Amino acid sequence: MYNLTGSPMFNVLILILAIWTIPWKGYALWLCVKRNQKVWFIVILILNTVGILEIFYIFKIAKKSWGDVKRDFRKAWVSIFR
Repeated sequence: MYNLTGSPMFNVLILILAIWTIPWKGYALWLCVKRNQKVWFIVILILNTVGILEIFYIFKIAKKSWGDVKRDFRKAWVSIFR
């Protein structure tokens, strides 16, 4: 039987998923805190949906536009590398 978890491709896939998920989760959690939505915060914190729930929350619940998201990500990126 083939051990998938020992595969270099599996490790690359996990890394790509982490790089994709972490910014979305962080941004969604930040919005939950700003909007004082404790239930959403807990749900997003606990469930790992590879960004799907986070993206749903950002665009449908928090009603952010793609322009808002890009602006906020840019601001965060600039503040990190000052």
